[in-house]
This record gives sequence, C-alpha cells and structure tokens, in this order.
Amino acid sequence: MQTKALGKSGINASVIGLGTYYFGGGDGTAPPKAQDIMKIIHSALDEGITLMDTAPSYGFGHCEQIIGKALKGRRDQAVIATKCGLWWQDQRGSPNGQKDGKDQYISLRPDTIRIEVENSLRYLNTDYLDLLQVHKPAIPPEETPIEETMGCLMELKKEGKIRAIGVCNVSLPQLERYDNAGDLATNQFRYSMIHKDPESDILPYCIENDIGSITYMSLEQGLLTGKINFERKFDDHDWRNSAGQWLPWFKNENLERLLNMFSLWEDLLDKYSCSIAQLTLAWSAAQPGATHILCGAKSVDQVISNAKSGFFTLSDTEINRLNQDINNLGDPI
Repeated sequence: MQTKALGKSGINASVIGLGTYYFGGGDGTAPPKAQDIMKIIHSALDEGITLMDTAPSYGFGHCEQIIGKALKGRRDQAVIATKCGLWWQDQRGSPNGQKDGKDQYISLRPDTIRIEVENSLRYLNTDYLDLLQVHKPAIPPEETPIEETMGCLMELKKEGKIRAIGVCNVSLPQLERYDNAGDLATNQFRYSMIHKDPESDILPYCIENDIGSITYMSLEQGLLTGKINFERKFDDHDWRNSAGQWLPWFKNENLERLLNMFSLWEDLLDKYSCSIAQLTLAWSAAQPGATHILCGAKSVDQVISNAKSGFFTLSDTEINRLNQDINNLGDPI
C-alpha cells in the first residue's frame, strides 16, 4: 500500500482510507452489526489501509465506539481521523437542521470542542487522536471566529490529545484563515472525475502550502464503479432513487455517457487486472495534491477491492489519456 504524509504533520497514512459514515447507520437505515463492522476494519488493516476517517455524529458516538473496540490491540496500526463541530447535546452553537430525529447545531466554540474530544478519546479507547478535523465551518448566528477555534485546537495539540489538525468542507478564504491561524495539516473535501471544482482553487492552495488533501465521494455513490446501469434497482429506502435531483449523472441520458466512457478503458482494466472502481480510485490518488482518498465499504470484499487501488500506479501517459476522456465527457444535461 502506498503511503503519503498528512501535510506537514509528519504522520504517514495509506493513500486509500476507510470512510466509516455507513457504520453509524441513520438516514432511515439501521447500523450494521458490530461484528460485521469489526471484520471490515480488521480486513482494512490487513490490506494496508491505515487511515480511518470517522466522526462523533456518525451514529451519535456509536461508530467511534465500534472502531475503538475493533482497534483493541492494533491501535498502533491505525491513523484515526475524527472530527468536531456537529453538536446535538444541547442548544449551544448555530441551528443546522435535524439528523435522525435530533436537533443538530454547528458549534466550534472551545467548550464544546473539548467535550467532543474527551468523548472521542473515550469512545475510541485511545490516549490521542491522530487527526482532529473541523467537520463543517461555523455559521451564523453563533459564528465562532476561526482564530478562536484554531486556538483551542492548537492547545489540544500541545496537550498531546491530538497530533494534527484538519478542516472539512471549507471555502478557499476559510481555508486560508485556518492555515494562517495555526498548524493546519489537512483539508477534506469532495473530489472525483465528475466533480473537479477543487482543481480551480482548493487543490492548488493545498499543494502550495503543503496541506494534505483527503477526498471523499471519489466513486460518487457508486456512479463511478461501472456497476450502476439502466437495469440497476435500488432498495425502496435508498436515496439514490431520487439522486438525479442533485446529482444529474444518475439520469439515464447522462449515465449512458458515463458507461460509454468506461467502455474505452477495457485495455487498462486488463493491464492492471482491475475494475472500473479500482481504476477510478487509482486515478484519484494520482491527481496533483490529492494525497488521500476515502472509500466507504459495506463488506470485507469491498474493502479488499478498494485497497487494491493503492497498490498500482498509472503512468503519466495513462493519466493524461483518462483526463482527456473525462474532459470530453463534458457537463451533465
């Protein structure tokens, strides 16, 4: 498995990371069985995946607790990246809708951050967090200044409770302020073959300032696996039944264009003995500045498949070819 540094932190982590949102359940679905989650985590470690990305809001602590149990005896093999800022224990912070029946707030004030960190340390059964990420930027009315939030995170780092600091889902001006206010190691954001907006501003800044980029939705909810076609039927509760409303590539006329593009890559699939999903992840990991790629997994087979993407490297010629095909794809209708 290839590894890269998490920015300037000095922490190396696998280029393919395990995203754990699914483990928390919610959105109308029950969480997976604990033993199934633990099998996935153990398989990830066995395959060289060290980066484990989670958050307190995934199952309201349930996800972190299962990860903590799974890592018993193997803590030193994992790089735990969790988050702070989504708050539901009281009304501190700014209202941010509801999640699974609970009122949710965005709170980046020092007192709630410290409560979250202590809870995460306890749930994850660890003395330190490798990476603590701001889950979402602050919003009005209680819009905690970035400098105040970073001041708290820097104190936690000095205390040894966290090793590195990251942010998620921020704009370029917000990223710059976080970077100027303390030791910013990473930035997490959506990035894929069909969502390349960060290439215009976020990725160049991260490259120039040695900030690690942790990307999510690289497979765009399955669209970039090649497994979703016109015959694919989703379960009744699967939100992808109406995904075309916000992700138009799910519409048949656009999906057909994606499938036609995938058909151009058969020779690469043969060369690397890989799937469309694995080729997509390898492409993502090869993009300038995209240092770590998060992938969710619902089974041991999926995590093993995802891990393979971190064991082969596309040539410059192949990357340029894929980029040309992606550019020719154009925008969805």
